[in-house]
Amino acid sequence: MSTIEHGMLREKIRSALTHRAGTNPDANAFAEATLGAWQDVAVRLSPVIGAGGVDALFRRSLYLASATYSWMASAEDDENSAEVLASFKKRLAARETTVSAEAGCILLETFTELLEALIGNSLTERLLNPVWGEAPAPDEESTS
Repeated sequence: MSTIEHGMLREKIRSALTHRAGTNPDANAFAEATLGAWQDVAVRLSPVIGAGGVDALFRRSLYLASATYSWMASAEDDENSAEVLASFKKRLAARETTVSAEAGCILLETFTELLEALIGNSLTERLLNPVWGEAPAPDEESTS
């Protein structure tokens, strides 16, 4: 992914989270927004890579994003998916608003980049652009 594409992805995700968090959001609103976006991502991807694949990519994304924010890493590898999500949401909501917003953005951006490496740019965009608030391109829409 080029620097320009990377920046565009970050802005798409940031905009989607800000919209989901509502007016005058706090850290909890960004935690809710991040988990809401994540649940939409998981619903769209599970038929393609399976629930286990989605979970594995999420955990890997948390691990990679923890290079920026060490508190993002999950302490327990044997936790089930729901426990990992609940723990992450709690940690995200406990941060300052700007940190919560940035951490959510980093997590979703990292996840998207991992997914792109797995299934390619075109399919990743087709699957995730609706989550970021963008409609598929007209030529992509007609082939669905």
